[in-house]
Formats: sequence, C-alpha cells, structure tokens
Amino acid sequence: MSEDKSPKFKNNAFTIIKDDPNDGHGGYGVGAISLENMSSVIVDPNEDRAYVDMGAMHGRSDVERRVKILPDKDAVPDGKLYWIVWVNVARNENGHYYQGVAGSEIRVDRPNKRAYKSMPEHVTHMEKSLKGKIIVEHMDEHSKKLLRDFLEDFNEEMWNNSTDELKKALS
Repeated sequence: MSEDKSPKFKNNAFTIIKDDPNDGHGGYGVGAISLENMSSVIVDPNEDRAYVDMGAMHGRSDVERRVKILPDKDAVPDGKLYWIVWVNVARNENGHYYQGVAGSEIRVDRPNKRAYKSMPEHVTHMEKSLKGKIIVEHMDEHSKKLLRDFLEDFNEEMWNNSTDELKKALS
C-alpha cells in the first residue's frame, strides 16, 4: 500500500530560524542574503487549499513543474490562478512569528503546458518578505482567507505572535 504524499496534510514544515552561518567571522559570503528563515506557501483558490512547497524556492513547486513559464500574462488566457506566498519567520521576545509575507501571482494552463509568472515580481516580493514587509493587498479575498487560515492552523503560536499589520491585512 503506497503512502499518500498529498500536500493537504501537515507533513511539510516551515523553515524555522537557524544559526547565522556567518556568525563570528567576516570571511567569504558575509553580506549574502540568507533564505534559511523563508518558506514558500502555495495558495490554490481553485481547490480551496494552501500548503508549504519548498520547491518554489527554486522554481520547482508542484504548480510550476512540467509547464513552460512565460513572462506574458496574455499568452496564458486560460490559466488557473495560484499564489506563491513568500513567508519569512523571525523570533521576538514572545517566540517565533510570521514576520514577512508577500504573495506573487502565477497562472497555470496545465492542458497547454504553459504558465505565466513575473520573475521580477517574485524576486521583489521574496526580498520584501525577507525585510519583514506584508504585501497581500493585490490578492483576492478568498485567497487571503485561505492563507490566513493556513498560517493560523499551521502554528497558532506563531500566528498569535505575529503583528497586527499581518492579521489586519489577511482579515
């Protein structure tokens, strides 16, 4: 009997803060951006679900596989909407919390094996999430609710420790 590897289960975990790899020395790599505290959440409003998919960090999420990525939205008129949400986790005096959250659109036309994705938008949102920014105002209300429910259910303590700005943006 095969094991169900469906992403709807909580078998995927957020990347929680690790030690600073450059701590204590000024050698090679100092000043480089660390993605150790970032995770990617796929919000699928078509199937009413959200899940962690670390493959998105390298353009290899479930929704991006086996499709040709195009930079022109008009080239994918029948694409289904998904959001890749870049979630950065930090620690404060109360514990871990969702510090930066930025959603980036992707539209996937699976039958025609093509997808729209703006790489500059994804890179910008990833960077802004790392800096603790909340960028979800362009997301539809249903997708924001899915994301909110996922983040809260995934780790209620991290949700409770998060800023009022995040909670308001996703309410």
